[in-house]
Amino acid sequence: MTELIETAADLEPSTRKAFRRLILSIADSKRLLGIRYSDWLLGAPSIEAGIAASSLAQDEWGHARLVYSILKEFDEDPLELEHQRSSHEYCSADPLDHPFPDWAAVTAGIVVVDGALTVLLRGLGEGAHQALSGRVAKMLAEEEYHRDLGSAWFRRLADSRGEGRERLTAEVAGMLPPTLDAFFPLDTAQERLVEAGVLPASTLLRERFRDETAELLSLVGAEVPVDTEPPGDWDPVRGRGPGHPDEEAVERARGDRNRALFVE
Repeated sequence: MTELIETAADLEPSTRKAFRRLILSIADSKRLLGIRYSDWLLGAPSIEAGIAASSLAQDEWGHARLVYSILKEFDEDPLELEHQRSSHEYCSADPLDHPFPDWAAVTAGIVVVDGALTVLLRGLGEGAHQALSGRVAKMLAEEEYHRDLGSAWFRRLADSRGEGRERLTAEVAGMLPPTLDAFFPLDTAQERLVEAGVLPASTLLRERFRDETAELLSLVGAEVPVDTEPPGDWDPVRGRGPGHPDEEAVERARGDRNRALFVE
């Protein structure tokens, strides 16, 4: 049985570094995912869809804050990491680098990006890190609504047989590879976390994600590969591709304009 990890300080240096990357990948992705959802408070297909986007955004921001708090174990101030890093330092998944251009992209994001994050969280809930696994239950309970909403819209668009289906198909195809690489990487850093008992192997998590999404993704002819290697331009420090989120989104995530309004 894997020994419980009370704090990141209990991990050997290379594993601790990999764990920090994982924490930032999850927290940054949820922070940016909330931004992308919030773009659709207005302009969604219906008032109800806009309200749903607001709910999704609030959930993701709350989850991000919970995950960022783990960074205290690294003697780092989570608030500084939230509000002082540049977009080039973000470890968020590649599909969140730019706004979702239409509701088909929002739907694909819920099923692919949000769905993969949920599978990752569930894996962490099985892991040996006590503080993180203890936060997972609350997040997973809220993610059930995301899953139901995403599934309903995915089926609706996939069954449309028109432009909605075409856009959904294209968005899923573009999101799947970088999402799998970001949340279930097949690299040395992730292997260290698996050996330490922090989470299950990436191939197993990919299989779980595949099993959970297979029925939906088959509607647009998509499949989840479980054994792809990281791309040649993989950034091992941030655990993602070489790009970064657009600066405007990161400014919003940091709250730059609002903080500028405060008078000391």
